[in-house]
Amino acid sequence: MDVKRLELLRELAERGTVGAVADAMQVTPSAVSQQLKVLEREAGYTLIEPSGRGVTLTVAGQALAQTATEIAVAIERAEGQWREFMKQPAGRVTLTTFPTGGEMLLSGLLTRMADVPEVELILSDEDGITTDFAELTPDFDVVLADSPTTSAAWHERGLQVVPLMSEPLDVALPEGHPLAKKASLSPKDVVGETWIGVPHDYPFDRVLGQVVAATGEPVRVAQRISDNSIVEALVAGGHGIAILPRFTTREHGNGLVTRPLVGIRAKREISALLRPDRFERPSVRLVIQALRDEARAVSDAHQSI
Repeated sequence: MDVKRLELLRELAERGTVGAVADAMQVTPSAVSQQLKVLEREAGYTLIEPSGRGVTLTVAGQALAQTATEIAVAIERAEGQWREFMKQPAGRVTLTTFPTGGEMLLSGLLTRMADVPEVELILSDEDGITTDFAELTPDFDVVLADSPTTSAAWHERGLQVVPLMSEPLDVALPEGHPLAKKASLSPKDVVGETWIGVPHDYPFDRVLGQVVAATGEPVRVAQRISDNSIVEALVAGGHGIAILPRFTTREHGNGLVTRPLVGIRAKREISALLRPDRFERPSVRLVIQALRDEARAVSDAHQSI
């Protein structure tokens, strides 16, 4: 069976539609369909079948798509071993991030990679509305993601998950707020407060769910904003309190203060997600190691404050 046609089947399994595969591969949908029919003849099994207005993989198609992934891993490993032999990690590596992850890590990452001009690092950021970071992995070599825990769903999808850092989530308060007199806050302390929240299913929102579970009292969320800088401005203006990440919240001279939230799990896990075959590239491994080093430096810097 042709490796390139196997890759098309794998892309269909990942992206879901022939049109999405065609867009990613920069070919026409009819060309994709034609190559998949050839692959079916090569395999001797029906691999796709109609489903509504689209198609879905048969059991045989799913099995062969998994085989295609294993073949892609093997190819990348072989190429990686050759590059390691040549001592020349090289090529383009694409990375995308959520806003505060980029704020913490990207500048230092670029500094660390400056001594390896053979690796071209292309950075981009998402607009803050993405909640399923795994969906970005077909289009980027490395995806920075945050979650209340390391998501089991990422592993179930066969992705390589590289833990980078654990960041505490604090309660942000306006300066002069009565609770600012406390060194730390418990869920009971914040009962009855008005919150500036984030969209549903964001990591910070799940902290409010824990507050409800711990106290048995509902929380009043006046506004839901995805951009942390806007949340900071609303809190500083006295319109409510909020959950914000410790390492990137600007509290000094900004009209707000932060206090640790104790008694519940108030933190987020920041990881790098990538396809397993891309993890075999020496250039990608070099970027991942630089990310690990930078994440450790950021965490250590805040622990020493």
